[in-house]
Amino acid sequence: MQTDYLEFLEKKKHNSIDYGIKTNYLPDLMFDYQKHVSEYAIKKGRCAVFLDTGLGKTIIELTIAVNYARHTNKPVLIITPLAVAFQFIKEAEKFGINDIEYSKDGKYKSKIVVCNYERLEKFDSNDFECVILDESSILKNFEGSTKSQITSFLKKVNYRFLFTATPSPNDYIELGTSSEALGYLGYMDMLGKFFKNNQNTIKQSGQHRAGEEWYLKPHAENDFWRWVASWSISCKKPSDLGFLDTIHILPELNEVQTVVRNVNPFAINGQTSMFALPATGFAEIKAEVRATITQRCEMAVEKSLNHDCSVYWVNLNDEASLISDLDKNTFEIKGTMDIDKKEDILLSFSKGEIKKLITKTSITAFGLNWQHCNHTTYFPTYSYEQYYQAVRRFWRFGQINPVTVDLILSDGQIRIMESLLIKKDKATIMFEKLIKNTNSNFKISSKGFDNKIQFPSFINKN
Repeated sequence: MQTDYLEFLEKKKHNSIDYGIKTNYLPDLMFDYQKHVSEYAIKKGRCAVFLDTGLGKTIIELTIAVNYARHTNKPVLIITPLAVAFQFIKEAEKFGINDIEYSKDGKYKSKIVVCNYERLEKFDSNDFECVILDESSILKNFEGSTKSQITSFLKKVNYRFLFTATPSPNDYIELGTSSEALGYLGYMDMLGKFFKNNQNTIKQSGQHRAGEEWYLKPHAENDFWRWVASWSISCKKPSDLGFLDTIHILPELNEVQTVVRNVNPFAINGQTSMFALPATGFAEIKAEVRATITQRCEMAVEKSLNHDCSVYWVNLNDEASLISDLDKNTFEIKGTMDIDKKEDILLSFSKGEIKKLITKTSITAFGLNWQHCNHTTYFPTYSYEQYYQAVRRFWRFGQINPVTVDLILSDGQIRIMESLLIKKDKATIMFEKLIKNTNSNFKISSKGFDNKIQFPSFINKN
């Protein structure tokens, strides 16, 4: 009984030790920085890898999988967003990795198994010693039950890896849940150690109260980023890790804002305005978006007509329907579609068989490589991460043409763009701090008590 309890306490300890193995395989064709990231993650055993789009997350994940398949002699599971599994199979062929397959039904014979998040229920965590989550930030797009299933699956295996292009700016929840999923400091423990809130409370449920804002304790900021770096590795370009950027230079990105006029300004406090004022509250923003659907969709189609290949990013079903009517060459990805139908359309677009696509960031903004396309239209929301991921489908290393993003909004949505720019700056600062501390060594430890006990004179020491 005592041994079991000691083992329990050992598992609850929070530290930055290595859980992994020695590297036993590195493809010759990998770039030097990719080998460096692979070796770091393999040694770590439980690691978050924050690599920007186009830096080779796929081959690094495959390399980790080969290493752990050889070491454990058990299959390794790689979980990907929809339609991304085929990219893994294609990349594996390029590097001569043959013992791999894409499973849709939970059945497999290979040592490296790729599946979609949506099909994870068909697999048993007991069959795997190593699980890799590709584009782990997509977890926020799933409902609570699905997210719980995925995180529960991950926590049951010894070796765990999270891959994503970037955590959300100022999204400390994501960093905390990532740490907890990997077996390091828990989310609530993270808050208690590094953060305070404007209500000076920590709810054990982990849910935030309305109006509650968390902020880093000023004296703990550097230690916080060093702690994150102790279980992760970050890179926006090879030089962040001390390597050359020679072949990793992004083409020009043209972000063009087009503002359409709301011809029917909504009423505020019962008074109709002569001019469209910036929407502020949720109700005003919703009304503004609805009131300008026609103008914004017509402008999106006008912008897209000048390009042979293009993607329309929409937020509402009504926007998708109107664009489909206006541009007959489009194919739409719908949330209600069968998963196989979605995958077929996405694959056809990736191969260039479909030229125009209508989709939502919640469905297809993660993991897909669309360097064959260099134009997109986007209806801005307050989510910077969704915008970043959408743009990065095109504007990524490997793209040879300048990329144009037509941001289309109404005159009442100006504050949304202002918010996106602020979040963009926060994201830049966040990544800079991660990269700055990537090579730091940080451990969370308890201070031992080693002073000699002083007894009062009236106590008999014997």
